[in-house]
Amino acid sequence: MLRLHDPFDFWVREAPDAELATFAGRRITYREAAEQVNRLANALLGCGLRRGDRFAYLSKNSIEYALMFYAASKAGVAPVPLNYRLAPPEWQYIVNDAQARVLIARGELVAAIEPVRGELSTVERCIALGAARPPSGWEDYDAFVAAAPATPPPADVTAADDVYQMYTSGTTGRPKGAVLTHGALSAHLTQASFALNSVPRERALVVAPMYHAAAALMTFSTVWFGGSMFIEEDFNPVTAVRALSEQGIGRALLVPAMIQACLVMVPDVAQRKYDALRYIVYGASPISEATLRRAMEVFGCDFLQGYGMTETTAAVTYLLPADHHRALRDKPELLLSAGRAMVGTEVRVVDANDVPVAVGEVGEVIARGPQMMRGYWNLPDASRDALRDGWMHTGDAGRMDEEGYLYISDRVKDMIVSGGENVYPREVEEVLFQHPAIADVAVIGVPDEKFGEAVKAVVVLREGAAAEAAEIVEHCKGRLAGYKRPRSVDFVAVLPRNPSGKVLKRELREPYWVGHTRRVS
Repeated sequence: MLRLHDPFDFWVREAPDAELATFAGRRITYREAAEQVNRLANALLGCGLRRGDRFAYLSKNSIEYALMFYAASKAGVAPVPLNYRLAPPEWQYIVNDAQARVLIARGELVAAIEPVRGELSTVERCIALGAARPPSGWEDYDAFVAAAPATPPPADVTAADDVYQMYTSGTTGRPKGAVLTHGALSAHLTQASFALNSVPRERALVVAPMYHAAAALMTFSTVWFGGSMFIEEDFNPVTAVRALSEQGIGRALLVPAMIQACLVMVPDVAQRKYDALRYIVYGASPISEATLRRAMEVFGCDFLQGYGMTETTAAVTYLLPADHHRALRDKPELLLSAGRAMVGTEVRVVDANDVPVAVGEVGEVIARGPQMMRGYWNLPDASRDALRDGWMHTGDAGRMDEEGYLYISDRVKDMIVSGGENVYPREVEEVLFQHPAIADVAVIGVPDEKFGEAVKAVVVLREGAAAEAAEIVEHCKGRLAGYKRPRSVDFVAVLPRNPSGKVLKRELREPYWVGHTRRVS
């Protein structure tokens, strides 16, 4: 079984002068990247990190972000990518939970995490990348890497070792660290190669955040085929469209909110030519049929949808380009499908007892395959529950047709997907309960044209208390990432509950989803 860095080393040997990546006008070849990867791997080991140790990485997209994954792979240590959109207390929790011994942060994020640095109980060294003048207690990244040898590190890494730990929230409101192994990742890259159909030297647009499982897989699959990454620091629809039309991009990953932004916020998007563009991969949240049809018309390329989660490396089903063409030809309902099980993966729809339901009936979506996570970091009970009998229980409700196409209709759990980001209501509710005027609150997802779903707080005020919606939203600033904050607030006298006291969120959501085929946007 391959390790993550094996395909990288292969292309370093076979095509050392080929372009690995470009970023902000800077270009790096596989040969040049190999030196940086080896130096960083040795520098991490020089910190005293040992096989299986964790380190945290906080950055927007960059060449160094991609190289970091391969350096960690060679060193046998597991990176913990941090979502740069989180608030400092959220970073603090994740870093401490992962027991990260080293923290690497880039640019303005060095200053952003500085207020909680003293609370990072296991971090022994802090490395600042791209900071003109690192704060006291931080080391300079360039010096940190340059001092290490450029020879391959001595680590003995196996396919059973952990390759990274990505955090995904749970219904308890506390993020959980999904642990993926080299074996699971390399299996998934093999599976994806049946669908991605890439070619050596092809350039891929990497604009989705690299802390995200889907963008990380786009990075790894590009190197898998010996391709090149055109990396943008973060998403801007104007620059993304310009890159797609002017930079020889062959493939790209765009979440639905990004596709929608490109279509509505770039005036000349339909007039541009996308001659090199072969296909766009989308996923992370559902897409509307109208948006997808318009995108297929404007970009004139193939489209491929992946459905899955961080715990499954990335995907368990694909809606292939051929499926999209079939939808346009004679089966339009396929555009609402998440596709069929990818090679080597089994997907079922089951009832509450894990018994498969009949074709067309709704149940929970579960999946089994070589790409499943090892488990949640230090959460054996949650791991056993999620991976019951080897099947990953997604928490999504869906149905399957007679041809094996999966249709997602709702969520077993209450998760909200806003702009491709997972938002767990309990986490938001815990912050809202800290407001002195709030007696009771429930957070739900409601339809949003731009983000797919938007976070709404349904609030019961304390007797005699008063508060405006803007005040409630303001309360969340500094406590929650921007995408987790409520975009609207409704005030009610009482929340509907069942006899056991559980809030009936389906009942709360119902009025907002009238007229929508799926209860996800």
